[in-house]
Amino acid sequence: MSEMRDIILEQVERLLADQAGVALLRRVEAGEWPAGLWAEMVELGLPLALVPEAASGVGLGWGDAAAVWQVLGRFGAPAPLAEAMLANALLAAAGLEPQIGFISLGTRATPFGRFALHVVTEEGPGRIALRPRDSYFPSGNLAREPRDMVEPGAALLEGLLPNGWGTRATRLGLALVRAAQISGAARQALTLAVDWANTRVQFGRAIGKFQAVQQSLAMVAGDVAALDVAVASAARAVDAHGLDGAAFEIGCAKIIAGETAESVAAKVHQVFAAIGITEDHELHHLTRRLWAWRDEAGSAVTWSSEIGRAVLARGGANLWPDITARDAAGAQA
Repeated sequence: MSEMRDIILEQVERLLADQAGVALLRRVEAGEWPAGLWAEMVELGLPLALVPEAASGVGLGWGDAAAVWQVLGRFGAPAPLAEAMLANALLAAAGLEPQIGFISLGTRATPFGRFALHVVTEEGPGRIALRPRDSYFPSGNLAREPRDMVEPGAALLEGLLPNGWGTRATRLGLALVRAAQISGAARQALTLAVDWANTRVQFGRAIGKFQAVQQSLAMVAGDVAALDVAVASAARAVDAHGLDGAAFEIGCAKIIAGETAESVAAKVHQVFAAIGITEDHELHHLTRRLWAWRDEAGSAVTWSSEIGRAVLARGGANLWPDITARDAAGAQA
């Protein structure tokens, strides 16, 4: 872990510990922009974290960025920092100037689109543009996060992405973002459940002393650990081979994230019982985000189908050689 990565993660964790929480999540879900938190993020230069230093950014790699997104997920991602990081990374890769103000991605189900000054759109294979956000139709996901229909203005900047970014860079990048956020949210749900199991007393002893509860939490811990590995592997593959070269690892991470979101939510709520469902409880907000992020940037079914079609196209005899030929960074050599 680099010294810069340590510093950034410590800053993000401290900032969210000070300003995030259930109260802020509820205000964001009611339509409020997290102005104070976002101003602090901009002050720290976080929206430019994935932009190379030569382009006035922080110069983090994708592995470092995924760690930041996991921290965001632990706190329910009350601000669209991950989306802004990805949008600025796309601009910088295409040789376009990154933006200080909030910019989002796409024109349909645009994250926090109503608050965006600009949006980054894909204009064709490998071509992106920066457009102003003219108008919007408000909408939201299951977690009540803004996912708006955006009407963009004329392109202000246009550019071509390098070959390694492929022709669907936004989808691949956002899939990695959501997998990392699910990883963080699932780990926080596990932490809450373990703490509850150690303090909630029934029949004269903490419920964590009962074997059934222990087994359930052990299964959640295993799922969360597997997802952590999948996200780290996918991010390392992007660093080594670009988004397009890491499509298989990103797809696998998103599949595991989707399955983990379902299993963690089900088992952790069994440990908490009714209190975890209440809107005042942190778990309530984490669960809705797990379910919402599971379906964004391609569900587990979507990515499984895509990988399955690729395997069929290559032929069954190539499946094992293709898997074992992937290098230590996670992508095919």
